[in-house]
Amino acid sequence: MTSKRFVHRATLGVQGLHPYVPGKPVEELERELGILDSIKLASNENPLGPSPLGWAAAQQAAGDLNLYPDDTGHRLRSRLSREHDVDPSQIVLGAGSSDVLDMVARTFLGPGVNAVFANHSFAMYGIYTQASGAESRVAPALPADHPTQPFGHDPGTLLAAIDSNTRVVFIANPNNPTGTWLSRTELEAFITQVPPEVVVVLDEAYTQYVSDASFPDGIQWLAQYPNLLVTRTFSKIYGLAGLRIGYGVGNPELVSLVGRVRHPFNVNTVALAAAEAALDDGDFVRRSAEVNAAGRTQLGRGLHALGLRFIPSVANFLCVEFGLPGIDIYEALLREGVIVRPVANYGLPNHLRITVGTENENRVLLDALTRVLGR
Repeated sequence: MTSKRFVHRATLGVQGLHPYVPGKPVEELERELGILDSIKLASNENPLGPSPLGWAAAQQAAGDLNLYPDDTGHRLRSRLSREHDVDPSQIVLGAGSSDVLDMVARTFLGPGVNAVFANHSFAMYGIYTQASGAESRVAPALPADHPTQPFGHDPGTLLAAIDSNTRVVFIANPNNPTGTWLSRTELEAFITQVPPEVVVVLDEAYTQYVSDASFPDGIQWLAQYPNLLVTRTFSKIYGLAGLRIGYGVGNPELVSLVGRVRHPFNVNTVALAAAEAALDDGDFVRRSAEVNAAGRTQLGRGLHALGLRFIPSVANFLCVEFGLPGIDIYEALLREGVIVRPVANYGLPNHLRITVGTENENRVLLDALTRVLGR
């Protein structure tokens, strides 16, 4: 029995906090239900595995595990500075980009101030804001019947939610879990109207999956907008989710402030080496994007054939509507050996988020759905 004697001693934000629930691991499903050869399409991981160059570098770096990592991440930050044509002082490293989001919250948020983000946004925005003791101001998303971006970010409601106590605006492009996006014109118009003293965190975890010519690269705007911080990750297209490494890029003054709360040695030796090498693995990145585009089309056609609707997406997942509680479909799919992601906690109780897998994994998912739905 869990004791509650310490709850009242926690900070008010933590007392009522519901922690992030990750996608169920394959090992857990197989242990619970005794199902072998199950597949996981729940956490938007790269189905092709890790970057081969990153994997080779990781194995070599593992020989130095008795030593602390380079706390500054000098080599990786230097490589990223060349990649994005910025100064190394503009880069802060994190144990995944979510670590950078947490640093921003701990730097700028606290009691009496607020953070603004859209409904159906990445869950960690609200978790980090609440943990800091700040107020979450959740802006209404576009309506479900919007012709192009159902459930997507609405720049107008985001701007309307900003007040004199707003310190941070979190905005994901593309957004997780919907896969929706803002064009270059829409996003820049939004950033231009945000008060210059409010930090705009542009979460670009899935940007490398997007091929749309109108899609923006936020890093190109850093010189124009000193209040902009762009976060990226090696977890998705580079296939390094298990190593937990990401980064933020912004104005040197902003990055320096955020870096003050960075935990010492927050990025490990193996992750630093793998990420640096993965940046040179252009062939793998291109193939991952191509496999994802083909798989997203395959899934879309299969879902349409089953009479299912999904939110248009430019990322490596589709958010699918079932017209009934998604948790019921999720649990039925578990018994079929397929793990997807319920998103009721994102305000989408009748949807499931399905990661785009390999051609075979997508086929397995569609066959399982056919059986579950009796179609």
